[in-house]
Amino acid sequence: MNSLREQIQKTKEAALALSQLSSEDKNKILQRIAVMLATNSASIIAENRKDVAAARQTDLSDVMLKRLTLTEQDLQGICQDIEEMSLLPDPVGEVLDTSHRPNGLKIEKVRVPLGTVLVIYESRPNVTVDVATLSLKCGNACVLKGGSEAINTNRLLAKLLREAIHDTLHDKLDPNVVTFIDSTDHKVTDALLTMHDLIDVVIPRGSSRLINYVVNHATIPVIETGAGNCHLYVEQSADLQMALAIALNAKVSKPAVCNSIETLLVDEAVAEPFLTALALTFEQHQVEIRGCEQTRAIIPAAKAATDEDYATEYNDLIIAVAIVKDYKAAIRHINRYSTKHSETIVSTNQAIIDEFLSAVNSACCYVNASTRFTDGGCFGFGAEFGISTGMLHARGPMGLKELTSYKYKIYGTGQIR
Repeated sequence: MNSLREQIQKTKEAALALSQLSSEDKNKILQRIAVMLATNSASIIAENRKDVAAARQTDLSDVMLKRLTLTEQDLQGICQDIEEMSLLPDPVGEVLDTSHRPNGLKIEKVRVPLGTVLVIYESRPNVTVDVATLSLKCGNACVLKGGSEAINTNRLLAKLLREAIHDTLHDKLDPNVVTFIDSTDHKVTDALLTMHDLIDVVIPRGSSRLINYVVNHATIPVIETGAGNCHLYVEQSADLQMALAIALNAKVSKPAVCNSIETLLVDEAVAEPFLTALALTFEQHQVEIRGCEQTRAIIPAAKAATDEDYATEYNDLIIAVAIVKDYKAAIRHINRYSTKHSETIVSTNQAIIDEFLSAVNSACCYVNASTRFTDGGCFGFGAEFGISTGMLHARGPMGLKELTSYKYKIYGTGQIR
């Protein structure tokens, strides 16, 4: 693993120059990356087809295959996102606070890059571009460790990213600020997770299995992202047509993403009319329902839900349903099973809405809206690194500001203590 350490050492050394780069130079790199990806779209799609073909020979589900697939339209969207990111304000150098002490010292709190960021992720090759471009904009070097299912796509994307850096600023910046780990060996991942002297933070993106593995094996600080056992709660005062539309969007529009709902909770007072309508709608979209005993009395076709079902992020057209006595029972259920990602309530009772927003311990809590809006772009942050579900450093969509830290600059005139 000595060669791996040498590779990451180069990344750490390159990070210093990147942290000193002007906003203008960073934006030039981003604009060049967008051009490079657009110019090479046919080659990128060809490599992606290799990955998709290989994945079809495994037990990867159809929704996960869709997550792996890159289309021409996807690439156009990625390039547009990069162009828009280049127009966003540079967070690095922002003065967050200024104070003057009685002894004459001036203290400034200033935003700075995190340093060298390791990202371990699965399936979605667009993450390679999102992570690299966000890191560059924030002055962070990044180490990319993608999943084996997207190895061909990720390999080419990383090559193009590094070429864009070299073409733009070969005299100022080492392309090693973006380092792609071209290996599917799990031992390489284990080695990276213990390089606390070279890597400042690790951010896992993917399944709960991946995230838990990183949390349990890393000696580097971890920002948890991604796992989304999200809930929709239909309170008895809800507009049931609105609730049905939100349930359909939050489950069916893109079931393999972390901001889709996995569990539906319904007040017993409105369970029969709502679940009867829901069953008809979900049947049209081939959504499998797994429910409690009361749910199955209303929807005979539903399978029996287990305790494990209520704790599962399906990433598929499957939903767990439970009928609850009231909003207090719904809140208890959510706080027990949720991964602290995104939850929503459909209600017209303001007192209950206020208690839901206060008592539910998740990063994003919605009222009368789909959880599918938990996204950096929807929040106006530009692209995102992921959705942080932890309590420290960052919560919710991680945009540019969440990828920075801060330091204090203290100005004196000869003061001593």
